Amino acid sequence: MTPVSAVIEARGLVKKFGDVVALDGLDLTVHEGSVLGLLGPNGAGKTTAVRILTTLLKPDVGSATVAGFDVVKQANKVRGVIGLTGQYAAVDEYLTGRENLRMFGDLYHLKQSYVRERSEELLARFDLTEAADRSLRTYSGGMRRRLDLAASLIGRPSILFLDEPTTGLDPRSRIGLWEVITDLVAEGTTVLLTTQYLEEADQLAEEIVVIDHGRVIAQGTSDTLKDEVGGDRVEIVLVDATQLTSAVELLTPVATGDITTEPEDSRISLPVTGGSSSLIDVIRRLDANKVEIADVALRRPTLDDVFLTLTGHAAEDES
Repeated sequence: MTPVSAVIEARGLVKKFGDVVALDGLDLTVHEGSVLGLLGPNGAGKTTAVRILTTLLKPDVGSATVAGFDVVKQANKVRGVIGLTGQYAAVDEYLTGRENLRMFGDLYHLKQSYVRERSEELLARFDLTEAADRSLRTYSGGMRRRLDLAASLIGRPSILFLDEPTTGLDPRSRIGLWEVITDLVAEGTTVLLTTQYLEEADQLAEEIVVIDHGRVIAQGTSDTLKDEVGGDRVEIVLVDATQLTSAVELLTPVATGDITTEPEDSRISLPVTGGSSSLIDVIRRLDANKVEIADVALRRPTLDDVFLTLTGHAAEDES
């Protein structure tokens, strides 16, 4: 089987801004046709890494290549094969949606006939055709983000950098962008996605790299990271506290580790694997033995859980 080539590689990237170390020896590898999720809190170095890989910044130390081109020595070659959607929409609010796409086509020095055809295709794909001739000042946040992503695709890039593309979006708009990104990857696009949301990386990325203070602190699949922080937990509150002991006995075969109890609240917490299927198993076992449940929930690890486990601090915003 032919190995999948690496299209984004970074080795030992260091970047300082005065006394602040934004990147501290960062290594990254992104394989062709895949999504790498770069996960971390504000201030972790995610945006700095993206800006170096997209030729907007030069590293102080280290090297990086994109599609085989050196990001410093061959910056123009890199720009010809990538698309970038930053944290904030880069579109012009005084232009219409259609005018924005055509402006980006001009910036890429693309043929006008191609830009016109490609603009209509992207407007339709991102469900913006009806709003195409409206000023962006009338667009919602979700519409602006969709147009911003469309603009980054005007030149059909094979590699796409998405720097926290769903920050500030409502859940419906976020899911809509997830669907678009999934479709792009299915068509062969390689994506480097930065995010603060473990759920987002879980949904989109085959591999996740967690960084903190400019360094990689964990790397692997979503399941690997969840295992590191203890995986999923089922939390149950019983109607009758006297059934606590028998409930623990019934649930021991389901648990993947120690079961904890809080007798004063009639609460049981057990680590599980299998997500919702484990939750169903728990409910069935208790119901079959007449153990009444007041409340039950499946708790999945969060970004805070990851950082608390790996670094000893939560993923709060950092200066």
